[in-house]
Amino acid sequence: MTDKSEDVLIRVENLVKHFPVSGKRKAVVHAVDDVSFSIRKGETLGLVGESGCGKSTVAKSIIRMHKLTSGSVFLGNDDIAGLSEKELRPYRKRMQMVFQDPYSSLNPRMTVLKLVSEPLIAQGLISNSKQGRDNIVEMLNKVGLSAEHTSRYPHEFSGGQRQRISLARALILEPEFIICDEPISALDVSIQAQVINLLQKFKQEQSLTYLFIAHDLSMVRYVSDHVGVMYLGKMMELCDSEQIYREPLHPYTRGLLAAIPVPDPALAGNKRRTAIEGDLPSPITPPSGCRFHTRCSRCMNICREVEPELKDVGGGHLVACHLMD
Repeated sequence: MTDKSEDVLIRVENLVKHFPVSGKRKAVVHAVDDVSFSIRKGETLGLVGESGCGKSTVAKSIIRMHKLTSGSVFLGNDDIAGLSEKELRPYRKRMQMVFQDPYSSLNPRMTVLKLVSEPLIAQGLISNSKQGRDNIVEMLNKVGLSAEHTSRYPHEFSGGQRQRISLARALILEPEFIICDEPISALDVSIQAQVINLLQKFKQEQSLTYLFIAHDLSMVRYVSDHVGVMYLGKMMELCDSEQIYREPLHPYTRGLLAAIPVPDPALAGNKRRTAIEGDLPSPITPPSGCRFHTRCSRCMNICREVEPELKDVGGGHLVACHLMD
């Protein structure tokens, strides 16, 4: 289900992405199956779920690092899912991505000046890094770095500083939409808050729209306006951020919340009783019916046979669960 109002910047409709399995004819990995959502201008959608649930595949499909198996991705009113690389080029300026590991996403042989100028050169806005130096230094200052850092290489920086460089690379093109793919999970806790504050600062100053991906709900509470919960390639729950913490409806969402550490031992004991047990099934042969039924303590017969529809149970709270019937 998607919002088609005018203030929606990103609209994903029935996104499917399957990967072929090497050496197995006709076998595919069901990375993402029929996922739909919208993000309004200036808002943040947090996308959460266990590793392997398809969050990063959704992100890379939106930005066209992956070619969609089927479905549509709208940037404003334009469907960019089927565009060629040449046709897609002007849209790349409008959407950027910040990755989980800033070290592997930055070319170790390039100085900071060249790294941050690279998107400008690719878009034909400047012809060389020296030409854009003033703008690059200004952007580095905004992310907490300085002019003296321009001649240094990625290995000379801490993890937090490298992520600031990645953020400068993403922001230098003045995009409307930024995908943050677990941007703080590889950082120390003390540095995570600094990066989150930077993201919030730019969101307010430049009216940025974010897709913020994390593997647990605790990371997204303070940055997201809405939260989507994915499991094994499917969207299980989608609603307002505070509502999902106050009244989680899907058993999987409740299990994720139960996994968040709490300092009170008594409360921790209660949480352990609602935690998710078992392992994530193979995305090559996902379970029939509800994909979560093999790990759900409230599983019914219908859950094993019929796939639940993601539907509004009131107030824009979308849930894919037969318990809601």
